[in-house]
Amino acid sequence: MQKKQPIQEHLLLEIEKLRQEVEHLRREKANLRALLEEATQHSDTIEADLHDKALSVERSSERKLAKFLDAMPMGVFVVDATGKPYYANQMAQYILGKRIAPETGIEQFPDIYQTYLAGTDLPYPSERQPLWRALQGESTTIEDLEIRRGDKIIPLEVWATPIFDENGQITYAIAVFQDITERKRAEIERSEFTNQLLEINSAYERFVPRQFLQFLNKESIVEVKLGDNIQQEMSVLFADIRNFTTLSERMTPSENFKFINSYLSCMESAIAENHGFIDKYIGDAIMALFSQDADNALKAGIAMLHRLNEYNQHWQSVGYDPISIGIGINSGSLMLGTVGSPSRMNGTVISDAVNLASRIESLTKYYDVSLLISHHTYLRLPNPDIYAIRTIDRVKVKGKSETVSIFEVFDADPPEIREGKLATATVFEQALLLYNQDNYVDAEQMFRDCLSINPLDKVAQIYLERCQLQLLYKVKV
Repeated sequence: MQKKQPIQEHLLLEIEKLRQEVEHLRREKANLRALLEEATQHSDTIEADLHDKALSVERSSERKLAKFLDAMPMGVFVVDATGKPYYANQMAQYILGKRIAPETGIEQFPDIYQTYLAGTDLPYPSERQPLWRALQGESTTIEDLEIRRGDKIIPLEVWATPIFDENGQITYAIAVFQDITERKRAEIERSEFTNQLLEINSAYERFVPRQFLQFLNKESIVEVKLGDNIQQEMSVLFADIRNFTTLSERMTPSENFKFINSYLSCMESAIAENHGFIDKYIGDAIMALFSQDADNALKAGIAMLHRLNEYNQHWQSVGYDPISIGIGINSGSLMLGTVGSPSRMNGTVISDAVNLASRIESLTKYYDVSLLISHHTYLRLPNPDIYAIRTIDRVKVKGKSETVSIFEVFDADPPEIREGKLATATVFEQALLLYNQDNYVDAEQMFRDCLSINPLDKVAQIYLERCQLQLLYKVKV
């Protein structure tokens, strides 16, 4: 609307000029009447003289006004106080495609000039016409009127205002209008261009997450430069399909892509619903980031496992074996930024915290569990007691001396396994403590106790075998 303001101001100035011309004409006519009255009081010669002079002044004023109106680049249409057409300049007749019909009234304008509500086949209502409203003393501006000349449709912008006499009575109404076909076309093109930009932005968001741009304080991808970076405290989630290579070998390339895309779409929604976003896909693997509480990352991991159960029901219904995934989560300080070259760059995350999250995910295969988190994530949970969690190991990251505690989160396990792990939680923790103290004899017995209650506890089975190996090694030594 801001672009239209100069046009409106220009037209209002033109209307004001019209008012001034009409007022000037009114004064000259008043002078003519005075001259004619004076003429009646003198001789016939003087009367004729004054009469001729008066007519000359009137014709001169009318020519001046007509010349002024015809020079306007917009249509001017004037009606008298009864609503009958009084004057139309050349541009008005050109736009309307016909001369004025002096014996008609405003109520007949829709039929005579083929005026319609823009974008419809409805005649433009007489009571909404700017000239009609001007005769009621109202100044108006509209853009919802169009006229039709054969197959041609001409949208109009119309301004109308009343003209008052010296007694404050409405004597005329003036409408100034212009063909806004080019403006409408420009608006459509601008709208299409805007929509195209939105579509392009949306497409870019599928390659560069919107949240990534927000972290870099960028409104659009066009603002991103090589080397842009920011340090952020975040949680990192890695998820990977178990034995995907074996699974993919039984599918055609087309089936592989359909499977991967359906699986990733299922997982993405669980991440987005918990305020995370996918940083990248690595084949069948997912790397997701969470900038708020570690709770969001953990809830997303649990939700992904629940979604996987639903997905497997469909997967099995079409003749395939169910799939399993491993999820690893770690939290810490990350560097988000862009790497590459000016002609080809990627958004990426660089941090030891990322490497640890990937390492933790790989441990899910070794322990045959679904979800593991580091103690860095555990310590960032506002209320860890609401989850089904147990400690299962301490590991060293490659190239680092720091030992990291690993926790299993088994909320999404099948009910019988979950209940079994909860029932043996205390015994399992005591057995693990004994194992870490190198008391393999007592640890072995307690892991056996765990398995007697919960024979499906694969972690307890792994530690039982470790204890047996340690004892066997001592016997040999």
